[in-house]
Amino acid sequence: MTDQKNMLLAILLSALVLIAWQYFFGIPQMEKQRQDALQRAQQQTQQQQTPGTGAQPSAGAPPVAGAPPVAGAPPAAGAPATPPGVAVPGQPAAREAVIARTPRVVIDTPRLRGSIALTGARIDDLALASYHETIDPRSPSIVLLSPSGSAHPFYAEFGWVGAAGNPLKLPDANTPWKQVGTGALAVGRPVTLVWNNGEGLEFRRLIAVDDKYLFTIEDAVVNKGAEPVTVYPYGLISRHGTPQTLGYYILHEGLIGFLGDQGLQEVTYKTVEEKKTMTFNATNAWMGITDKYWAAALLPEKSAKLQVRFAAGSAGTTKTYQTDYLGEPQTLAPGASGSTTTRVFAGAKEVAIVDGYEKSQQVNRFDLLIDWGWFYFITKPMFTLIDYFFRLVGNFGIAILIVTVIIKIVFFPLANKSYASMAKMKAVQPQMQTIRERYPDDKVKQQQALMELYKQEKINPLAGCLPIVIQIPVFFSLYKVLFVTIEMRHAPFFGWIKDLSAPDPTTLFNLFGLLPWDPSSVPVLGSFLMVGAWPIVMGITMWMQMKLNPTPPDPTQKMIFDWMPLIFTFMLASFSAGLVIYWAWNNLLSVIQQSAIMRRNGAKIELWDNLKSVFSKGRTGT
Repeated sequence: MTDQKNMLLAILLSALVLIAWQYFFGIPQMEKQRQDALQRAQQQTQQQQTPGTGAQPSAGAPPVAGAPPVAGAPPAAGAPATPPGVAVPGQPAAREAVIARTPRVVIDTPRLRGSIALTGARIDDLALASYHETIDPRSPSIVLLSPSGSAHPFYAEFGWVGAAGNPLKLPDANTPWKQVGTGALAVGRPVTLVWNNGEGLEFRRLIAVDDKYLFTIEDAVVNKGAEPVTVYPYGLISRHGTPQTLGYYILHEGLIGFLGDQGLQEVTYKTVEEKKTMTFNATNAWMGITDKYWAAALLPEKSAKLQVRFAAGSAGTTKTYQTDYLGEPQTLAPGASGSTTTRVFAGAKEVAIVDGYEKSQQVNRFDLLIDWGWFYFITKPMFTLIDYFFRLVGNFGIAILIVTVIIKIVFFPLANKSYASMAKMKAVQPQMQTIRERYPDDKVKQQQALMELYKQEKINPLAGCLPIVIQIPVFFSLYKVLFVTIEMRHAPFFGWIKDLSAPDPTTLFNLFGLLPWDPSSVPVLGSFLMVGAWPIVMGITMWMQMKLNPTPPDPTQKMIFDWMPLIFTFMLASFSAGLVIYWAWNNLLSVIQQSAIMRRNGAKIELWDNLKSVFSKGRTGT
């Protein structure tokens, strides 16, 4: 029974992998959708402070660890000190109302809509014109950045801070900048903002935006006073209120950065809350805050020597999170000027765009803004291949089917050996049964005789495990591609599958929509009742693949074989429809491939006999 044990081991291994996968990563996709909706709702209802109460440079704020003694270095998010003239935290106002309170420069590009507040010169109002909250193109656009004072602020801020012992009047969140000229910020049309501190320092900020998601900020300061001054450039991205995260082990949401020699740093909101402040010295770095599909990140100059910080704090009862950097000091003699340039990515994490910025802007490993995971070397090529065929056929579902065929072709030599070995094992079944009958009570001699038979017939008893084992990393990588890449978001297939990254929306338990009843509303069991048409197709193809093999003589093994397709049907029902379609197509190809190889090796095809036996039992009632 060694062959049957090995086959059983292969199936149990596959089940174990899927169960572990679901335990660590597989919170039902319906919960994902629910939390997405909840996050959007919280962006409109969560309590937050009024304008000007966010974390911002202010005299006496604690500096970054290891930094020179500077007053007003970018503080930890939500520093308790409130600068004079700033209102105390209160109830948040509607986002539109907060935006309307202050003069603004409109942002108008093909992909972005929003504005820059002239008070503070923050980039704090941004919506993504190409992306919507649902698959309905008439639904609201995704809102990425929001101003302080609204529900759940999220913004980017830049400026200068002064050296210790020489307090300077520097621009902050309350500074009334003025626009030079008029007009909106658009592609090829930068805007210039100016401010004079009345004490000999003039500040000028040039803001440009490209046709995608990249802002370029050039800050300059001119010393018209009689004394030299020292200033430090800084940039920060601040988020107020803990966002709803999906909680998947395979997906990072929170603070992120690639900090030169220190590599990729991914810090969850919970971790930064516990540590309060995390500091790094870095060159050739970038840092930001990321969601599943969207991100805001600071991209300083490649050669800049930075003191980078991830920090958490509070503003009243609201938790705040911030990633910032402090640049090297610039000492300006009377009549001299200084400048600094930084960039801000604020938008959707489209693979081509992120990779394009890595190359064109020379941003160190910016492609890691997308969470490709530990299997980067498989996951990203998998996406590249699927995306290539998508551009040819115009449908990601068809592209997945084509890639599945290619994978089958690539692994054909290995699968051929595996199925051929299984065919040989079936051919020697009578000899194996004779050995078992010859040594019924001596398991040692029985195994020795079986191994001698395997050696004589050149059979690898473990070969049957290979077809299952080799597809596990492919399964993982495809799951990751469907889960993390925005290109798969709202990507349709055919018929009722409008979003390959979401579960099949139909369910057997309301006859696929014929009955006016929502099974998911059933307490506790609702999520298990959402078994759609494609998971059922997958279960049928898996059942066919099981029936391709001889019926195990052991009743326990037979029961496991019989129930395994049903178990997998329920397990995969909550997975992305694209993944289920892949699994069903892969099963069907495996049945065809295994049948052909077994027939060529003279082994009997058990599929039809097993199917007949199932239905004949059903007719006889046994």
